[in-house]
Amino acid sequence: MYESEKAGSIVTDAASVTDIVLAAMSKTENPRLKEIVDALVKHSHAFLNEVKLSDEEFEQGLDFVRQVGLACTDSHNEVVLLADVLGISTLVKALNNSIHDERTGGALLGPFFRGGSPRYELGASIVQDDAPGAPVFVSGQVLNTRQEPIRNAKVDVWQASPVGLYENQDPEQPDMNLRGHFFTDANGKFHFRSVRPAGYPVPTHGPVGELLRAQHRHPFRPAHLHFVIYAEGYSTLISQIFADDAEYLESDVVFGVTRALVGKFERHEAGTTPQPEQKVHYCTLECKFVLAEGVATHPMPPIK
Repeated sequence: MYESEKAGSIVTDAASVTDIVLAAMSKTENPRLKEIVDALVKHSHAFLNEVKLSDEEFEQGLDFVRQVGLACTDSHNEVVLLADVLGISTLVKALNNSIHDERTGGALLGPFFRGGSPRYELGASIVQDDAPGAPVFVSGQVLNTRQEPIRNAKVDVWQASPVGLYENQDPEQPDMNLRGHFFTDANGKFHFRSVRPAGYPVPTHGPVGELLRAQHRHPFRPAHLHFVIYAEGYSTLISQIFADDAEYLESDVVFGVTRALVGKFERHEAGTTPQPEQKVHYCTLECKFVLAEGVATHPMPPIK
């Protein structure tokens, strides 16, 4: 049964709406839920008071949100993409993982992360096809904030192909191509082989693409590798490493680049160290991830 509303809950004018809505939600028992939804109401109402949407604009906005939902499929998440291109995903990461503290800075998860990637032994290749790009040999180490190695940390990695497509976007690629996870050794180290990724445009077939075009913004991301580092007793790190010579490094459409996440893709000629058996030129990339103590969680995959 619900208690009858107190007198004064009938809207008299625009200025009365916000307080009436907040009062209606005042019995919310979960304090964090109350804090979040109260702030959402206050700020969204302030936004409406500022821009003074017309009825037609409001209807267009509601239809845009509806279209965003309709554009989602098992292999594409338009909601995540919208949060990315508005800078919301990056701001959440910056607020929760400062780029100025001792741990490695975080980056957005993006709309292409999938759960259940194949497990590989250290040193293995995550390439399942004959990708035409230059081989890249990635090595790294996972440490805590005391610079101690973290053993048995799970390193989940995924990337776009040399033509700028993730395997779920490209029917020519095998399932789970350029995706995989590894576990660090006793020294917190890992290494694997891949192929150099290309930069790519985010999907623009849906309402987010229409928004980008209306804003005269390009849809491109610089070349990068995605990482999720998971270890018991530590906050899970979601991050990216960007190629130092990548196009669009200064204008990432989803605002994901920070200076600390730009890695050195060092080029080597065929037959030279550290991989003299290579018959074509190749790259090496070294990276280090520092995790803060906390609760380990698994990110929710935005696609299947």
